Amino acid sequence: MKDPVIVATGQTYERVYIKKWLRTGHDTCPKTRQKLRNRTLTPNYVLRSVISQWCEANEITPPELPSKPTWAPSPAECTDIDVFINNLSSSNVDDQRSAACELRLLAKHSMDNRICIAEAGAIPALVNLLSTADPRTQEHAVTALLNLSIYDENKEIIMYSGAVAGIVHVLRCGSMEARENAAATLFSLSAVDDNKITIGASGALPALVSLLGEGSHRGKKDAATALFSLCTFQGNKTRAVRAGVVPTLLRLVTERVGSMVDESLAVLGVLSSNTECKAAMGKLQAVPVLVEVMKSSSSRNKENAAAVLLHLCTGEQQQHHLVEAQGCGVIVPLLELTSNGTARGQRKAWELLHRMICFDDQPIEARA
Repeated sequence: MKDPVIVATGQTYERVYIKKWLRTGHDTCPKTRQKLRNRTLTPNYVLRSVISQWCEANEITPPELPSKPTWAPSPAECTDIDVFINNLSSSNVDDQRSAACELRLLAKHSMDNRICIAEAGAIPALVNLLSTADPRTQEHAVTALLNLSIYDENKEIIMYSGAVAGIVHVLRCGSMEARENAAATLFSLSAVDDNKITIGASGALPALVSLLGEGSHRGKKDAATALFSLCTFQGNKTRAVRAGVVPTLLRLVTERVGSMVDESLAVLGVLSSNTECKAAMGKLQAVPVLVEVMKSSSSRNKENAAAVLLHLCTGEQQQHHLVEAQGCGVIVPLLELTSNGTARGQRKAWELLHRMICFDDQPIEARA
C-alpha cells in the first residue's frame, strides 16, 4: 500500500483505488456497504508509518508516495459541486437544467474542476440526463460530458457509465448545438482505440453521417472529425460506407460555399482503402471530382485527392479509373505535384504516374 487513506466510515483503502470507486458513481463504503456521509479522504499516517518501519526492518525500499497535487478544491467549492450533482437527480426540471449548466461551465474552465467533478460522482448523473425530454438540459449534460472528457482518466469513467448510447441518442434527436457537441464528445472518446469499437457498434456512424449532411457548418466539421477518427479502425469503414457517407463526402467536396473540402477529402483518404468505398466512389463518378480538386485546390487538398485517386486505381477497377483520370487531364497536375508537393504528395504522384505508364505499355489485348 503506497498511500493509505481513511473514508467516512473509518475504513482504510489505497487512495488510487477508492478514488476510482468514487469516480464511477459509488457513494458507499466498499467493505461495510454503508452510505458515505462525505467523500473526504484522510491520509492514514499511522498505517503509512507502520509500512515504512516494516520496510526498513526488512531492508526493503519503502513505496514512493505519489507527487502531491498542485491544487485541491476548497470545502466551499466541494459543497457547491455536491449540491449541483444532487440537483441533477431532482424532480424539478429547472433545478436539473441549472445544475447541468453550472457543471458544464465549471468543467470548461479548468482541468482541476474536471477531476473534482468526476471524483464527486457527476458523470453517471449527467449520463442519465442525456435522455431527458428537456432540450436545454440535454444540451448542458452532453456538453458537460464533452468538457469532462478532456481529462483522459474521465474518458474511462464516461465509457464505463454507459454514456455512448445516450450520446448517440442526442446525436440523432437533440438540438443542433447538442448534436454538434455529441459528435465532438464521440471524437474525444475515440482518442482511446478500444472505444472506437464500442462507439462504432452503437449506431453512431449513421447518426454522424446524417449530421455531416444536414448539420450546421460547425456540426459538419464535428461530424467529419469524429468520422475520421472512428474510421481509422478498420471495422468502422464498412459501417460508414453502408450508412451513405461516400455520396455526402463527394457532394461536400464539390461545394464551394462553407467549404468542407479539407475535411471531406481527409475522411475519404481514410475510407478509400476499403473495397466497398471504392465501389461506391466508382458508381458516383468520383474520378472527375478528384481530378478537378487536383487542378484547382490547395496543395494539401491536391495531395489528399491524389492519395484517394491512388487507392481507386488499385484493385479490380484500376484500369477503368486510370483511363478515366487521364481523360480528365490528371497528368499535368500530377507532374506539378512531383515538383511542388510535400514528400508524401510527391510519392503519391509518382506512384500514380508509374501505374499510368505501366498501363500504357501493356498490349491492347492485356487491357481489355
